[in-house]
Amino acid sequence: MTYDIMLVRVQPGLTLQDTLDRLNAGFDPDADLPLLRLTNAQRAEWDRILGRVWRDIGSVESEEYLYSLTLETVGPPGRVQLDYCGDTAHIEVAYRHSGSAALEVMELAYRIARIVEDESGLTGHDFEVDQPTRTGDPVKAAVLLSGVSDWARHHLS
Repeated sequence: MTYDIMLVRVQPGLTLQDTLDRLNAGFDPDADLPLLRLTNAQRAEWDRILGRVWRDIGSVESEEYLYSLTLETVGPPGRVQLDYCGDTAHIEVAYRHSGSAALEVMELAYRIARIVEDESGLTGHDFEVDQPTRTGDPVKAAVLLSGVSDWARHHLS
């Protein structure tokens, strides 16, 4: 289980929620995932995202899979993973950070989300705490991350 932040290319004339509703209406959980087929513009977006994260945040590992492009942060404060699919992306943070460590990793996740927004035009939203990543407060996200992490450590270990 991970803490997830969603980014999506909002379709013209639609709200973020309307765009997500259309994407979800076409989702078939029994179907194979579609193979990644990025346009030249989407590939250029990924290159800008990857370059900027590398410059602004530090070293990352990057892989290309059949269904997405992925980057993972390396080193402190913890692993943050970004999966990019062209018109959508998502960020995952494992529920293993508490207190100040949770704040550090969520600040990092929000920095990455804002870079993705800047370089791709995708719109980010943290549905875990119901706030946009552009203007949202990572402290609010860190409180939830820390609380769930603490609960899991005490009840599932």
